[in-house]
Amino acid sequence: MSSALPPKPRVIGPRVKVCIVAAKYNETYTDALVQNVIEELGELVPNARVDLIRVPGAFEIPVTVASVIEREGPACIIALGVIIRGSTQHADLVATSVTNGLQQLAMESKRPVINEVLLVDDEKQAYARCIGAQLNRGKEAARAAASMIDIFQELDRSMPHQTPRPNLKTRNA
Repeated sequence: MSSALPPKPRVIGPRVKVCIVAAKYNETYTDALVQNVIEELGELVPNARVDLIRVPGAFEIPVTVASVIEREGPACIIALGVIIRGSTQHADLVATSVTNGLQQLAMESKRPVINEVLLVDDEKQAYARCIGAQLNRGKEAARAAASMIDIFQELDRSMPHQTPRPNLKTRNA
């Protein structure tokens, strides 16, 4: 795990749509992630339309992301949530399920899905990653999103003869 934020990517000029799907659970931390993502995106993708969808918990994020991809097809989706381990394996099961679901959606839709659904051991780790300045995963998610938007726009420009990226509805129809 890195101990510092990655460098800022170049600023994205064209208007794009970004969707944030964030859990309400552990809201002190998820609210901080959302705020940091929005602020950083404002600098990196100043013309972006950023939509925010709140869901009850991390487990509900993948199905919501699937619906967003199918309906709207934004340039990038950012998944945010905080799972704090307890005394059972439930947190690990949820985190694995969310990660696998989000990766599958990204691969099937060929659309960037940034996964910042964090699995942490305690509130101290959650604070460091969501509210703190050094390891802030909200800013990191925004930087990853801006980089991926830039990469996919470049792919679209350099490979126009390719068929457009399908959405889930078209693929499964």
